Amino acid sequence: MGKRGAERKLADSEAVAIARHLRLSPRKLNVVAELIRGKSCDRALAELQFSRRRIAGDVRKVLQSAIANAENNHQLDVDRLFVAEASVGKTLVIKRWHPRARGRVGRIEKPFSQLRLVVREREEFV
Repeated sequence: MGKRGAERKLADSEAVAIARHLRLSPRKLNVVAELIRGKSCDRALAELQFSRRRIAGDVRKVLQSAIANAENNHQLDVDRLFVAEASVGKTLVIKRWHPRARGRVGRIEKPFSQLRLVVREREEFV
């Protein structure tokens, strides 16, 4: 008895890694995700290594995790992987307030975001 296993939503030549609750707004994270979309994984890792954005280190970790998932869980060739999808989403927003003049309040929002990276194995050209 028990619950049936969920069907795999990705193709056999794909692997995924997800980072949730990254302390950065989705707009800023999307700038870094745009850097690596469609590039080969080794090129994307090099771009993230030398990026001056603070979140680039976290995005690099997620990409390395997706590469490791592809290699260990799905037996894909690491040299032929490229970043097929890099989607950014909005998660929670922490709301704070800052006292202002004449008894008023200044609202401070601290947004969080999530990142989903899908790496795919390139087909061989014969």
